[in-house]
Amino acid sequence: MGQSSPWFRMAEPGFRKDTHMPTLAVNDAAAPDLDDLLSEQAINDPNTFFGLLRDDAPVRWNDRWHGWIVTSYGDVVAGFRDHRRLSSARFEGPFARDINESRSRYRELIDFMSKWMFSNDRPYHTHLRSLVNAAFTPKSVDLLRPRIRELVRSLAEPLAGREANFMSEFAFTLPVIVIAEYLGIPAEARQDVRRLSEDLGALIFVQGSTENRFANGEQAMNGLVEIILPVVRARTSEPRNDLISAMIHANVDDDSFTEDEIVSNAVLMMFAGHETTMNLLANGIVAFDRNPGQWKLLKSDPARHARTATEEVLRLDGPIKSLARWAREDLILGGSRIKANDRVLLVQHAANHDPEAFADPDRFDITRWPNKHVAFGSGIHTCLGAPLSRLEAQEAFAYLAETFGRIEVLTPRIRYVPNLVSRGPLDVDVQFHM
Repeated sequence: MGQSSPWFRMAEPGFRKDTHMPTLAVNDAAAPDLDDLLSEQAINDPNTFFGLLRDDAPVRWNDRWHGWIVTSYGDVVAGFRDHRRLSSARFEGPFARDINESRSRYRELIDFMSKWMFSNDRPYHTHLRSLVNAAFTPKSVDLLRPRIRELVRSLAEPLAGREANFMSEFAFTLPVIVIAEYLGIPAEARQDVRRLSEDLGALIFVQGSTENRFANGEQAMNGLVEIILPVVRARTSEPRNDLISAMIHANVDDDSFTEDEIVSNAVLMMFAGHETTMNLLANGIVAFDRNPGQWKLLKSDPARHARTATEEVLRLDGPIKSLARWAREDLILGGSRIKANDRVLLVQHAANHDPEAFADPDRFDITRWPNKHVAFGSGIHTCLGAPLSRLEAQEAFAYLAETFGRIEVLTPRIRYVPNLVSRGPLDVDVQFHM
């Protein structure tokens, strides 16, 4: 799979090659190719790969991706927080090329994508985010705790004493039920949501050819709209205690959502709300299997340690590996001169393993505190669903540790999804020991 996409395009003939190149001297023919962001090492051993990048140059030019790879904690945080000069907009600037080329064939898909919060800058981002914040409140999320606890128990109890696929039987199922119920999506639509979300994920996370991704993504988007739009219209006249009803009736300074904005961002939440948490849960189970002493510590007092354990899983092996920006103007980041329209990849995984920010960063320590990781980003684009994802993980890790003596990973070698954005295993078979 190549690295070419509207989000992550490799250098092509005709693109300029800047003089600000990496300093690493490669004398050994076996040395890793630090420009290959989809190499075996980059995907399956990111600590080593991004550590080499950070040691060479914390802000390093990548000729394949044709942009800057940022791997130090301080520079990643600075990049996230400089939302004025480092843009998230995907429909202008260097990331817009494939989107604009595909607009005539996939107009409806692209129109929906243009209303997503994460792909816009201020002021439109402020319009969307402020209204979602008015509906998606910390209080409304915390009210879900008893229901999440009930769901965790109902999914975990049948797994006692047997082998299971952790991804399909627990890590996927829990968050998709939670976000579907929170939005108000009918229970009978959950399996369709799973299938359609996988196709939409291939578009967002850059898997497959551009043509196939856009075609499948449009079909998936249309399918999800067919599920969500009737709910939106029903809640307009008969609101219930769910997120879609709250979004419909949200009003901030006489500003409110259009129907298309509600449907588009509900689709995004439906997808992102389960994908991120699924990977967080799976990465956590792998981390605990590799660190049995930390599982024993969690078991000793699950209620006490679940919160800090969740934060340490997010730091050690979070579900989002990196996010892209582009420069609206010339700037200096980490001592490197970034030119207007340059791409910039902020690598959260690398930042969370920076020894300048975290003592012994490759060690899994569920008592680590404070833990100022950037697993969910930073600044105005911090992941909206972070509180819900944290809550699900806390309840899951606490109950699983309380119930099972050990969750043993049976998959001989964990392989990870080959993309630049997300970080999650392809499959995890486990044995639930009592």
